[in-house]
Amino acid sequence: MVQAGRRLVPLAVVLAVPFLSRGSSGRYQSLVDAGLVGLAVVVGAAEWIVTRWRVQAGVLRLETGLLRRRTTQLPLSRVQSIDLVRPGTARVLGLAEIRVRSGGSREGDVRLAYLAAERAEHLRDGLLNLVRGTGPAPSGAESHLARVSTGRLLACTPLRGAILWPTLAALAVLVWGRQLSLGGGGVAVATTILVVVGTGVARIVSSQFGFEVAHTRDGLLIRGGAVGTFTETLALHRVQALRMVEPLLWRPFGWAKLVADVAGGQRRGDEDRAASGRIRTLVPVAPRAEVLRVAESIVGPAARAAGTPPPSRARLKAPISYPLLRAGLPGDYAMSAVGRFRRLTTIVPLSKVQSVRWVQGPVQRRLGLATVHLDAAGGRRTGAALRDRSSDEARELLQRLPGLCAAARQSAPDVLAPVP
Repeated sequence: MVQAGRRLVPLAVVLAVPFLSRGSSGRYQSLVDAGLVGLAVVVGAAEWIVTRWRVQAGVLRLETGLLRRRTTQLPLSRVQSIDLVRPGTARVLGLAEIRVRSGGSREGDVRLAYLAAERAEHLRDGLLNLVRGTGPAPSGAESHLARVSTGRLLACTPLRGAILWPTLAALAVLVWGRQLSLGGGGVAVATTILVVVGTGVARIVSSQFGFEVAHTRDGLLIRGGAVGTFTETLALHRVQALRMVEPLLWRPFGWAKLVADVAGGQRRGDEDRAASGRIRTLVPVAPRAEVLRVAESIVGPAARAAGTPPPSRARLKAPISYPLLRAGLPGDYAMSAVGRFRRLTTIVPLSKVQSVRWVQGPVQRRLGLATVHLDAAGGRRTGAALRDRSSDEARELLQRLPGLCAAARQSAPDVLAPVP
């Protein structure tokens, strides 16, 4: 029923408009539509019937496909995370889905959908034990780090730029629409904007409701959700970069959020954006002290490193963002703080750095400044930028950083647990 439901919702949207337009006529076409719905149900049942999985010799094997058989083999030593997800429909029926993710392409991931909820939790624990190569985790092994309160979540959501500015624009259209003789068109535009914004608010609140983070011996345990729930374990070695974001409208309240660029965390198959985004979001909103506590559990004392400001002449190039500019190399990490209105603090493990770049624009050249970029694996924005340092300091960093990164990689612990 759940597999069929994933297809019935978009199919119902597509068939609704022609069905309403033809009214009582078109009985033949209605039979065709009913046949399409029945076909979706049959396909969903067929997917369940032909899907088989097993664990053998340290390899998770998944076989599926009716006309074209497909076999996926994922060595447990390459597993990056094992997540337990319960979409809304599955939760009503007492089912859950296990998503076993690797660090490679999304085609190499395994989805065990759907299992009875209790069996899914037991199976997830068993797979984690196989991955770590040890017995079950002792009871009480979780150490609570942060939890998103419902009141704070409801208060901060309207202050997001993607929510606030469209809402203000819609209200402006409603207020000034009559004076500009927009008539019903202005009301329709404003209503459409408010509906889209309201949908976005509902999606944010639903996905981040009850969001909490705890520390376990497998990494960070992240769980939450209102309609659909999720339980994810983020291994610390998957973190390519850590970002603490402090929006302008949040700073008077002392709120911040923590986001991680994660290896193998790209969007997977038919997952929605919220599901892929939860892999990266560690703390949606919390007091700065709680956010720093979570960051400290990942990068240690580097989370509280203040860094040093650039030379005072950098104020001529960036007069607004200059008070927020900071950079430094605390231990085996690089940190940078930038932002004109939204403060963004980035921490990158030197062991994850893939390349080091020295960039100097025309204004920087006149002022004797340069920027050093440290690029990590992932998206084009993954990494840190030591902005507007003096040219001499930037050249020194360019020479030192490759050696520091190589030393950090050699001292990094082995992240692949042996599988018996």
